[in-house]
Amino acid sequence: MSIALLSVSNKEGITDLARSLVGYGYGIISSGGTYKVIHEAGIPVKRVVDYTGSPEILGGRVKTLHPKVHGGILAKRDDEVHDAEREANSIELIDVVVVNLYPFQETVAKPDVTWNQAIENIDIGGPTMVRSAAKNHAHVSILTNPSQYADFLYALDQGTVKQLRPQLALEAFRHTAEYDTAISTWMGNQ
Repeated sequence: MSIALLSVSNKEGITDLARSLVGYGYGIISSGGTYKVIHEAGIPVKRVVDYTGSPEILGGRVKTLHPKVHGGILAKRDDEVHDAEREANSIELIDVVVVNLYPFQETVAKPDVTWNQAIENIDIGGPTMVRSAAKNHAHVSILTNPSQYADFLYALDQGTVKQLRPQLALEAFRHTAEYDTAISTWMGNQ
């Protein structure tokens, strides 16, 4: 079974996407609020903590930073060493990653935002998953915006996902670059 990891701040369209992915035979793993929304919609979903066997820690700062997550995303599909290491560590392949990041820019735009509120809205696991999936776009699809969901599902239906992945990877790297620029600009202005 193919696996899709869904962990989004912006939940727009996520239940429809999850339902469609299940219809295409994907197993869904998810974390936190995304898991809750998908689960409450009656869509089969596994929590990341159950997938990894590791709890969320540090008040949610560490959820998806785990070898089972990143090994599943970064593993080359045509590499015997990667296959052997995955098997030895019970790591399943993750073929689709759907992540959008904490709303840092919206948070710091508030006139009364505190330093600590801004810092807590700096996403760590999200950009790491986005960059991992974008790096391995030969094998993994990365969706960072709900506006991509329909095109991805169309490509999945048409069997053209592989041709769409380079564009998705480019958009993913732009997404994380803009996010980091917003953080560094804000910090520089403080």
